[in-house]
Amino acid sequence: MNIVITVADKSHEDYAETICKMMEDAAKIRGTGIAKRKPEYVKKKMEEGKSVIAIDKGEVVGFCYIESWEGQKFVANSGLIVHPDYRNTGLAKKIKTRIFELSKEKFPNAKLFGITTSLAVMKINSDLGYKPVTFSELTTDETFWDGCKSCTNHDILMRTERKMCLCTGMVCDLSKIAVDKKVSKSDRWDSFKQFMKERIKRFQQKAKQEPKLNEYKDLIDGK
Repeated sequence: MNIVITVADKSHEDYAETICKMMEDAAKIRGTGIAKRKPEYVKKKMEEGKSVIAIDKGEVVGFCYIESWEGQKFVANSGLIVHPDYRNTGLAKKIKTRIFELSKEKFPNAKLFGITTSLAVMKINSDLGYKPVTFSELTTDETFWDGCKSCTNHDILMRTERKMCLCTGMVCDLSKIAVDKKVSKSDRWDSFKQFMKERIKRFQQKAKQEPKLNEYKDLIDGK
């Protein structure tokens, strides 16, 4: 494979519809939410220089973009998607690393955050310097949380008063990333796993009240 990973621009707009379809298909397979986006939104991110695209032989095989809230106090690398044929090849990590660097360039004093159900993304985030946090440490901007409405688990988020869902929240303070790099990746991952153990306990307690959570036994049992 000779994949080119680059910051997207207007020349990549023709890929917008394919990218949106990839996001939609991935959300259906997972049964969890990647917020639905329209091609016009993806094109805007390309024009603003706030997205990264991966192309192989003229076809888009990966994508991710940057969003910001609360006067750029919080930013997120959203919509990470990799074509099914290119998964488990390390491409997701390369895209995440490039969009992470782009975020540092554009928003050096922001808190970079994300929510995800993907253990692979959690591991990549941990390696980059993210720390797991409760939802109370994320942006309060309603625009961000509105993006969760298209997720099949939105009812869980609402019933828990936006305190927890199947997603895990993670934050990286970009203004302190140089200091955080002194912490080893293994120590970060150990800290993350300890956080998840506590989180799973909370899910086990909540599952008694939330029948839908019982459908996600692997997460609740910590597998």
